Amino acid sequence: MKTYLVTGGAGFIGSNFVLYMLGTYDDIRIVNVDKLTYAGNLENLASLKGDERHIFSQTDICDKSALEKLFSEYEVDYVVNFAAESHVDRSILIPELFAQTNVMGTVTLLDVAKRAWEQTDGTFGDHRYLQVSTDEVYGSLGAEGYFKETTPLDPHSPYSASKASADLFVKAYGDTYRFPANITRCSNNYGPFQFPEKLIPLVINNALDHKSLPIYGDGMNVRDWLYVEDHCKAIDLVLHKGVLREVYNVGGHNERSNNFIVHRVIEYIHDHVDAEVTDTLITYVEDRKGHDRRYGIDPEKIKDDLGWYPATTFEVGIEKTIEWYLKNKVWMEHVTSGAYQGYYEKMYRNR
Repeated sequence: MKTYLVTGGAGFIGSNFVLYMLGTYDDIRIVNVDKLTYAGNLENLASLKGDERHIFSQTDICDKSALEKLFSEYEVDYVVNFAAESHVDRSILIPELFAQTNVMGTVTLLDVAKRAWEQTDGTFGDHRYLQVSTDEVYGSLGAEGYFKETTPLDPHSPYSASKASADLFVKAYGDTYRFPANITRCSNNYGPFQFPEKLIPLVINNALDHKSLPIYGDGMNVRDWLYVEDHCKAIDLVLHKGVLREVYNVGGHNERSNNFIVHRVIEYIHDHVDAEVTDTLITYVEDRKGHDRRYGIDPEKIKDDLGWYPATTFEVGIEKTIEWYLKNKVWMEHVTSGAYQGYYEKMYRNR
């Protein structure tokens, strides 16, 4: 039985990955490490209650001694690092937090894994480390072209700068120590369990409550949208079959503007749930500082090398996502209480 240490495994993508892996493989064990900040939610993992293959540890990846204990106790074979402060708006407010968690946390995790895995001859056996990153490290695109793995890093926000820095440390460990690592850089994920600071669940939640639907600037910023289950399958492939020390971009030519996304959610809720939900709820707010205009991923490398391509079209994925939130209103009520209310007011009250 192989043991996977998954960090950030109670967050949006991390919890989906844990559920996917334990639902796909019988002969694995997952040590799920999460600090449980406001975006980490144990309710995401409720279906795993009683599953002995899932071990949860409330641990900060900056806590070196706690990580060393986990590596020793569970003899970790693989690491998948999702742990990160992830919202651009929050990084503009508190950039130092993003540097601490995303950069220093990654360095701590790399160092603990290296010391645990390195053999006397300097090799690392069959162990593997995967750093889950973002297309935001590449900066912004014009109207044409796509991010490739060879595109120079050009981060424009404290969040993307922290992720780019973490990527470079992973690369440096590979180059310096021949550490067995890979980096994946994905486009915007959406799907179940996404915290409602992100566009799609924010719009769904607000629309159902007849609240204002805030859109930055003119709403024409474009992102490449990736259904979270497709992303989980890509990570699984790269972790087990990717060429060591290579970077793989994960996206699927599902580019949509923010305006399109918001109008599509409104349309679905208007037609299927509440006819009073209309475009009149939309409010255009002051644009985000340093807001990148367009992201677009070229997924040819992972497609050619590993045979991965997203199975879920945006048209199918957005309906599945909306329906999930409609069926899980209690989950949404729980995560939008307390600290999130204060954060939401601070971000949008005067914009």
